[in-house]
Amino acid sequence: MERFSAETDGVAQRLREGMAGGVLSFPLTSFRGDGRLDLDAYRTYLTAQLATDPGAVFPACGTGEFGALDEDEYRAVVAATVEIADGRLPVVAGTGYGWAQALRFARIAEEAGADALLVLPHYLVAAPQDGLVEQLRRIADGTRLPLIAYQRGQVTFTADGVRRIAQIPGVIGLKDGHSDLDRLQRLTLAAPDGFLFFNGAATAEIQARAYATVGVPAYSSAVHAFAPEIADAFFTALRADDGATVTTLLREFYVPLVELRDRAPGYAVSLVKAAARLRGLPVGPVRAPLTDLGPADLADLERVLDTGLGLVGAVRRRTA
Repeated sequence: MERFSAETDGVAQRLREGMAGGVLSFPLTSFRGDGRLDLDAYRTYLTAQLATDPGAVFPACGTGEFGALDEDEYRAVVAATVEIADGRLPVVAGTGYGWAQALRFARIAEEAGADALLVLPHYLVAAPQDGLVEQLRRIADGTRLPLIAYQRGQVTFTADGVRRIAQIPGVIGLKDGHSDLDRLQRLTLAAPDGFLFFNGAATAEIQARAYATVGVPAYSSAVHAFAPEIADAFFTALRADDGATVTTLLREFYVPLVELRDRAPGYAVSLVKAAARLRGLPVGPVRAPLTDLGPADLADLERVLDTGLGLVGAVRRRTA
């Protein structure tokens, strides 16, 4: 018996092909200075992002400040993404909170034309494996869209948990943000053939080589949100086994970027938005509870960004 419907299997195959051919794009959500959603700016920004041919696009997820969006804003962002993607690549929208609220967003994403959903970690509390499995089962039962689970923070699956979620019709993969490679290897071995895995660690390029050793070469790239030239150069070098280029980019750009990111909570998003603004991209500020970078950190980010762009022969200011 087939685990998936033909439609779900088609989405999984498109994602598999996309993961093999490029980084996974997690676009920022554009806000005005007063905090309102700036949909026109988002359209401009996203058009430039998708022109660089990522493997798939994941709107309204962590980098896109899913937790700061209301339902109407979420609908607008997902619908705009579907329109601009125009079928050229899979659109995987974020959803989350408890299963009941996740289903509200899932239904909006369905109506907006998304291809699949990334189920972000649930709110606040830790939960046993039975609860994590049931959370996904309830979401899967209420939507026709395929689901990718995201383990990070309070969500951690065991090998048995992965076996169980992989049997839920519509659950097609797992994004890992824990970077526990021993555990991840056990999960990949427990999953059925064809189950999708990808590296979702913060600044995933830092650990991309290590993830590949346990059979998870695909990864999301926050750097793609502001410097696709760097993200694509790294991806190309990694796939070509160009160790010298990979090491140079890691040492001179990615590691300094991560050291800056780790200075304050929330910089995994705030820093990405600041770098995008330095490039003239119309993304605006972050929303509370995140905060934008202060002058000293912004100056350091500018230096790191210029170094990275110089390594790949790109310039800082670009037309969105």
